[in-house]
Amino acid sequence: MKFPPVKEQLDILSRGVEDFVSPEGLEQKLEKSLTSGNSLKIKLGADPSRPDLHIGHAVVLRKLRQFQDLGHQAILIIGDFTASIGDPTGRNKTRPSINLEEARDYGKSYLEQASIILNTDRLDVVHNSDWLNTMNFSEVIKLAAQVTVAQMLERDDFSQRYKGGSPISVHEFLYPLAQAQDSVYLHSDVELGGTDQLFNLLMGRELQKKSNQAQQVIMTLPLLEGTDGVEKMSKSYDNYIGLSDSPAEMFGKVLSIPDELIIKYLTLTTNLPMDDVQHIETKMKSGENPRDFKRQLGRELVKVYYDDDAAMAAQEAFDNLFIKKDIPDEMPELIVESDDETLLSLLDKSGMFASKGEIRRLVKQNAVSVDGEKVQNEFLPFNTSGSFVIKAGKRKFIRIIHN
Repeated sequence: MKFPPVKEQLDILSRGVEDFVSPEGLEQKLEKSLTSGNSLKIKLGADPSRPDLHIGHAVVLRKLRQFQDLGHQAILIIGDFTASIGDPTGRNKTRPSINLEEARDYGKSYLEQASIILNTDRLDVVHNSDWLNTMNFSEVIKLAAQVTVAQMLERDDFSQRYKGGSPISVHEFLYPLAQAQDSVYLHSDVELGGTDQLFNLLMGRELQKKSNQAQQVIMTLPLLEGTDGVEKMSKSYDNYIGLSDSPAEMFGKVLSIPDELIIKYLTLTTNLPMDDVQHIETKMKSGENPRDFKRQLGRELVKVYYDDDAAMAAQEAFDNLFIKKDIPDEMPELIVESDDETLLSLLDKSGMFASKGEIRRLVKQNAVSVDGEKVQNEFLPFNTSGSFVIKAGKRKFIRIIHN
C-alpha cells in the first residue's frame, strides 16, 4: 500500500483533535507503516444504544474516514457486550444496560447510518461479544487484577459519585476494562473517541502495555454543542442536525447556531481547509459580521453530505422563504372587530409610526404590502375575517387579526 508522506497525513489527522496521546507516537507508527506498506488498525467503538445519528456523532466518524482515505484500516466495534454492562461515562448513577439482542439490532441501524460517512470497503465491523462473551470467570479476575480501585477512582465521574455518596456498582468498573480488552484483542494502533471517553481509551494503552503490546495512540474529538449552543447535540434536546436531514433543513438549522460556534463547526463538521477557517476566525475577531460566515458554514456542511449544487440550492431556497419575503416569526399583533378599518387607520392604531403623514409617504413610495402584495391605496378596507401581515418600509411588520 502506498501512503501519502507522513507530514501530510499528520496535518490532516490532527485537525480538531482535543487529546492526542501522542503526536510523536502517531508519527512513529505512520513512519513504520510507510516503510512496511502495512495499514494501521484504527479502532472506534460504537455505542449501540443510540441508533439515531447526527453531525455530533459524525465528528469522530469523519476522523475515522480520514484514516480510511489515507489508506488505513478502520475497525468499527459494535459494543454489544459492553452495552450489556452499561457505559457509566458522564453518569451520576448506574446506567441501565441493554441485552445482546437489542444491542445487535441497534448496531445494524448505527452501521446503516454511519455508512453515509464511512467507506465500507475499508471497514471491518466486529462485535465485542465475540471475544468478551467467551471469557471465563478466572480470565475476568485476571483482567480485573491489572488495575487498582485507586486507578478507577481517578476517573472524574467515579470520584464525584464516590465523594457524593452515590452508589457505584462493581460491574461498572468492568466497563473500561472490557473496552480496553477490545484494544488488546484487536492489537489496535490508534483508538478514536469523544473527549468523554479519554479514561477508557487510556485504559486500553495500560492493558496493551501489560500484555507486551505496542501501545495504541489516542485521539479524542470534542463533543459538539447543539444548535442552541448550550447542551450537547442530542435528539432529546431537539438541537440536532441529522445526517439524513435534507439540504434545506441542514442549511436552515446551521443559521440558528450562536456566532461563537461558527469556527468550531467549520473545523469539526466541514472539509473547508484550516487556512480558510483561520482566515474566517481572524475576520470575525476584527469585527466583520458573522452572518456571511454562518451562511458559508451552512453551504460547506451541505456539501459534505450532498454536493455543491445542493448547497447552493439550499441557500437559495432559504433566501426565497425567509429573506426575500422577509417575514419574521414574531411581530406585533392588532385584533380588529370593526368592519370600518382601513390600511391607514390600522397602521395609525399600531403606534409604530410618528404620524399619518409618515404612513401616507410610505404608501406613495410603494413601500407598504399586505401578505406580500404591494398596496398603494391608503384607504384599502379590512372588512374580511382572517389574518393579514402588513409590511411598511424595510423592517416594520404587524399582523392584523380580523374576527
